[in-house]
Amino acid sequence: METTRLKITCFIEYQIDPFKLDCFEQYADNWSKIIPQCGGELLGYFLPHEGTNNKAFGLISFDSLANYESYRRRLHVSEQGQCNFNFAQTERFIVSERRTFLRPVLSTYLQSPKGENI
Repeated sequence: METTRLKITCFIEYQIDPFKLDCFEQYADNWSKIIPQCGGELLGYFLPHEGTNNKAFGLISFDSLANYESYRRRLHVSEQGQCNFNFAQTERFIVSERRTFLRPVLSTYLQSPKGENI
């Protein structure tokens, strides 16, 4: 097994109001500036496209859980971060959210297409 230090990814699953997708999109766009400033590596936010219309996801990577905790502290004292949290509470487009911390299976991580499918 490779000894390279792997990042962990915080996988956030949101249950959202499907009639307020534009609010969630603005919320995610706001985080695109705030998260990197606070020390997170933003992999992206994802909105429903087809199928289930009330689930959205955010993925943010960190070098360790300790780095995640430092990020959370910086995020909660960030004026922009507080504004975005307040926006979500005022507009009520997030019904619930869950966080799971993941690490990649190296043999599957970032595989590019290699041609025709078999």
